[in-house]
Amino acid sequence: MNMKSVSYILGWILNVEAALMGLPLVTAVIYGETQGIAFAATMALCALVGFLLTHKRAASPHFYAREGFVATALSWIVMSVFGCLPFYLSGEIPRFVDALFETVSGFTTTGASILSDVEHMSHCCMLWRCFTHWIGGMGVLVFLLAVLPMVGGSNMHLMKAESPGPVVGKLVPKVRYTARILYMLYIVLTILEFLLLMLGGMIPFEALCTSFGTAGTGGFGFRNDSFASFSPYIQWVVAVFMIIFGVNFNVYFLVFMKKFKQALSCEEMRWYLAIIAGATLLIFMNTYDVSLTAENNLRVSVFQVATIITTTGFATTNFDLWPTFSKAILVLLMFIGACAGSTGGGLKVSRWVMSGKAMGSYVGSFLHPRGVRRVRFEEKDVEDSTLHAIFVYFMGVFFIFVASMLVLALENMDLVSTFTAVAATFNNIGPGLNLVGPTCNFGFLSDLSKVVLIFDMLAGRLEVFPMLMLLYPPLWREAFSEHKRKKRREEMMRQVGGDER
Repeated sequence: MNMKSVSYILGWILNVEAALMGLPLVTAVIYGETQGIAFAATMALCALVGFLLTHKRAASPHFYAREGFVATALSWIVMSVFGCLPFYLSGEIPRFVDALFETVSGFTTTGASILSDVEHMSHCCMLWRCFTHWIGGMGVLVFLLAVLPMVGGSNMHLMKAESPGPVVGKLVPKVRYTARILYMLYIVLTILEFLLLMLGGMIPFEALCTSFGTAGTGGFGFRNDSFASFSPYIQWVVAVFMIIFGVNFNVYFLVFMKKFKQALSCEEMRWYLAIIAGATLLIFMNTYDVSLTAENNLRVSVFQVATIITTTGFATTNFDLWPTFSKAILVLLMFIGACAGSTGGGLKVSRWVMSGKAMGSYVGSFLHPRGVRRVRFEEKDVEDSTLHAIFVYFMGVFFIFVASMLVLALENMDLVSTFTAVAATFNNIGPGLNLVGPTCNFGFLSDLSKVVLIFDMLAGRLEVFPMLMLLYPPLWREAFSEHKRKKRREEMMRQVGGDER
């Protein structure tokens, strides 16, 4: 285990986080808020620790998959711990576990909150709360890869560990340039939404917070009713951009390169849009309110389908009051999620499509045992190793989900609240149903339950395995053994040098 390279990356994570906190600090100065002192203190601490970890680069910067997974998991944990300090130090969220829950929910673009009254937050803390969505949406390690030569030729291990979806590929030959392209597209789309929201009458601060939350598919609101009180135009803009940010960013790269035919032929995107259309139609018919216009009914249906499948978590209505059929559709959408390579969460459309095709191929093998049947996705044969990885991923999700539900069951909530609390956090959605519905929050849970849900949010955002790697004892035994062997070799070299003298 190359821990020096891992610590070097953690140091740069803190350096970047210190720089990013400059935005809420400037906001505090503009609005004359004393909470800015907490941001200044946290920035100084991040910069100090970051300098200590990065002032000397590792002699051997290259590392492999295990270091990539460990570095990614630790990066998100360290980033969240330091990121929650402004909330805690300023007194906006006086309990550390609650501050950590809110921050992890922000960085993982979950949007689950412990706050019951967000409208009384200071502007700087509110902006930081929404900004964490934007930071975590594309991933802070992807940002580092875009601007810094981090770990030599092994950058893909970092990108694979942080990027959502079963397969991560390069858009261009070098990973660094791929990361730059992704962030360029991310920034352009964010600015476009910001401008459209401004045209709809939103003030700059609210438009910025909304754009951050939509781009990262996060869902932190700055009003207690989320988006229910905004104009139909604003709701349509946000709904459309939630869907846009749920599409694989490779599609936008193909559009950028004017390869329109390839972009439109993306199979996962077609399934994604078809699911949205089908779910919207079913909910529209099931929840139709004759006292409202057809446009109003359609807008509410589209918005809630978009916010759930993209795991954003905004709301324009209390869907907890909907008929059971519509709520069941929303729960299913929680598990489907957005496209791989997007900022959305969930289990990803591509995994479900490939799993469905694999199931069809397996059933078909009983009719023609000697036939050779291959699973095809995106006009390519799917490797058996990819299908095996998807199966293992689903099993990992299942075991974590069951264990989390058993812990939350100790809260003695109803089964729907317990189930959807885990589903909403693991799939990085935000609101669940009943006690954790769109008009409620997670603040009433015990610290133990909050810690479990914090783990679920991180595991869901990082696709399970980086977080499980931290809990894998053989990894640390091997790392400890390697450290002992290295110390022994250094001691022998010193002894040999002394004998020669």
